[in-house]
Amino acid sequence: MAASASNTLDGLTLEVAVIGSGVGGLYALQRLRDQLGLQAEAFDDAGGVGGTWYWNRYPGCRVDTDASVYCYSFDEDLFRSWQWSERYPRQPEVLAYLNAVADKHDLKRSIHFNTRILAAHWDETAAVWRLTTARGEAVAARYLVEGVGLLSSANLPVFPGAERFQGQIYHAARWPEAAGDLAGKRIGVIGTGSTGIQLVTALAPTAGHLLVFQRTPQYVVPLGCGPFPAERRAQMTADPAGYVARTLNTAAVFGLEESTTPALSVSAAARQQVYEAAWQKGGGFGFMLETFGDIIISREANDTATDFIRAKIRQIVQDPALAEKLCPRDLYAKRPLAVDGYYDCFNRDNVTLVDLQAAPIVEIDESGIRTSHEHMPLDVIIFATGFDAVTGNYLKIDTVGRHGRRLQQQWAKGPDAFMGMTIADFPNLFMIFGPFGPFTSQPLVHEYQINWMTNLMRHARAGGYRTIDTDPHAQENWVARCCRGAELTLFPQVDSWINGGNVPGKPRASMFFMEGMAAYMQQLDEIVREDYAPFVLGR
Repeated sequence: MAASASNTLDGLTLEVAVIGSGVGGLYALQRLRDQLGLQAEAFDDAGGVGGTWYWNRYPGCRVDTDASVYCYSFDEDLFRSWQWSERYPRQPEVLAYLNAVADKHDLKRSIHFNTRILAAHWDETAAVWRLTTARGEAVAARYLVEGVGLLSSANLPVFPGAERFQGQIYHAARWPEAAGDLAGKRIGVIGTGSTGIQLVTALAPTAGHLLVFQRTPQYVVPLGCGPFPAERRAQMTADPAGYVARTLNTAAVFGLEESTTPALSVSAAARQQVYEAAWQKGGGFGFMLETFGDIIISREANDTATDFIRAKIRQIVQDPALAEKLCPRDLYAKRPLAVDGYYDCFNRDNVTLVDLQAAPIVEIDESGIRTSHEHMPLDVIIFATGFDAVTGNYLKIDTVGRHGRRLQQQWAKGPDAFMGMTIADFPNLFMIFGPFGPFTSQPLVHEYQINWMTNLMRHARAGGYRTIDTDPHAQENWVARCCRGAELTLFPQVDSWINGGNVPGKPRASMFFMEGMAAYMQQLDEIVREDYAPFVLGR
């Protein structure tokens, strides 16, 4: 699939260049090109739209956020009429939706597919970003909007000997379209995060033998898959704007009724009933957000949740020794994991847990994986090792701002940014869901951020300004506020992609605004009332 914008990019000059054509990039392009009338084009190294949903085609892949908030609201007709078949749609349905949006708004003609941007250098004299593609083409743009994805930069650990393996090796984040049928094969899945648990539950029924290589046990709760609820569809259809406004005016924007009840304010029996009802209902994130309001801030409250989930694991998994290996010992303070039937898989004769804490991987050889205890022959190895989240894809682009400031150097000890959208000394550069943005679900928040940043662009253009930069003191204060907020939660106490602790050598840093979306919107409203005071506009 090729864009029709041009066959030769060299020398192309734009008002706005958008990097990425996933959920954020598509809406940014539509907003800039169609709503604001700017000359805007997008660039993506993929062969089609979809971002994460283009690349992640692995068995079992589905969205674990309610589809009613995992969609666009800018097109009200589509918001009303699109018929999701499931509450948590599978990857093909999500990708079909994104293609439908792109086709309805004729966005593909303005997207250059199979085009990776390797470098973005700020030209102070001309006040433009000079981009370089992997083919060496030069593109100039007044503004640069990066929709490169929060969870799209694959984390691929290096295992000695992997190049010698004679079977098939796949990374879940770059699943090939031509991947063969895996039924009946000996399969090793390395990793038990969100991707890993989806793979395990999908492959277990048909694999000849499935080996699950677990480094860290996970708290996995039921997702509750099923048809899209008619009641939810009626709410969306009756009052689209009201539904979106109510959803945004919450902490996490998951379309849930977030609890404010402290876990220890009720009796143990009542607490057990709440957790059991949440477990039976499914709903993934609801187990953390709808049950009690202090699970992520109180160790005592968190303990009540972890005790309940561990009891469920011991109840489901028939082998007591295996159940203990599957029981996490740390806090329930990572991104919630949810899939139906995960622990049941370990009651199957064709599923084996490999405890990497007891027996780490030594090497991959021609026929399989060798741990410190044994050699396991395999036909297929699947890496489900997660992502270099938040900052990963930004740092893959050689980005140089004012005064020769290189982003890789500036973020060497951890990122800094303002409102998750801008970076001081990198003028006219905007990020969609960059560091220190709200810790929420994404699509509706993408829209909100894009509307806000493009309104700032429009404000600057109306005033005759060529550049928009961020006051470094405002940025410093914002980062400090985010770090203080994170320290009030339990998330910093557990290694995860939320703080970079899942990637060896990556600076460990709090990278989100944890006060909730409602507070985030209030802060952005205040900036507008202050006539965008935290920004430095230049002619």
